[in-house]
Amino acid sequence: MWVYRTGKMYKDKPIVIYDYQRTRKSDHPREFLKDFKGICVTDGYQVYHTIEKERDDLKIAGCWAHARRRFDEALKATPKDKQKSSTANKALKMIQAIYREEKKLNDLSPDERYEHRQLTVKPLVEAYFAWVHRVEPNVLANSKTHKGLQYSINQEQYLKVFLEDGEVPMDNNAAEQSIRGFCIGKKNWVMIDTVSGAKASAIAYSIAETAKANNLKPYEYFKYLLAVIPEHLDDTDRSFMDKLLPWSDELPKECRKPVK
Repeated sequence: MWVYRTGKMYKDKPIVIYDYQRTRKSDHPREFLKDFKGICVTDGYQVYHTIEKERDDLKIAGCWAHARRRFDEALKATPKDKQKSSTANKALKMIQAIYREEKKLNDLSPDERYEHRQLTVKPLVEAYFAWVHRVEPNVLANSKTHKGLQYSINQEQYLKVFLEDGEVPMDNNAAEQSIRGFCIGKKNWVMIDTVSGAKASAIAYSIAETAKANNLKPYEYFKYLLAVIPEHLDDTDRSFMDKLLPWSDELPKECRKPVK
């Protein structure tokens, strides 16, 4: 199941799309993204980098959460009495410092965020990679920590892309969170083992996750859709659907979550 999500630029109309495919081949994102121009924030899967090399109008940005995750796994595998002085812990501390400075820029405009990143975030990023290159040769090969360092080195050019554009986030956690419900629940429907069933699930999850992203109650939203759409099955004019979109002002109050 491939998941795509709009970025901060579309924060007023966020969209989450699940796309079921039989394989993890590059053909699938290549087809899905064929009309997209801009920056995609992804994990380190080589397929995305292959597609980027084929085009001049698509750029891949790396995910710092994935870089951090490898050191977190390494730290957990380290004896407790050695964790504090470990290379993995040092890496986590440095990445945490980058996140801490980035968090301070959340409320800024993209242009302001870009300017501040050059002053406060970029020096930390450069220091991190200088350290990674320095310590990597001295870490036991094939250890979890070494694999974490290698991941950062291999992804360096992609992990630095967010510094070039104030719209680009440090990670793809928003997409990761959107697929979490599917991953947690998939054991509940192992009996749905057909391609049609998988595609139907993708549609249902796309609607549900987009509803949540737009601060709607998925259950109430589905109930409303299933009540209204049958009334228009014979319509040749589909403009009524504009009123049913997750960001429509004409949705009933019961579909919306309370504003905090």
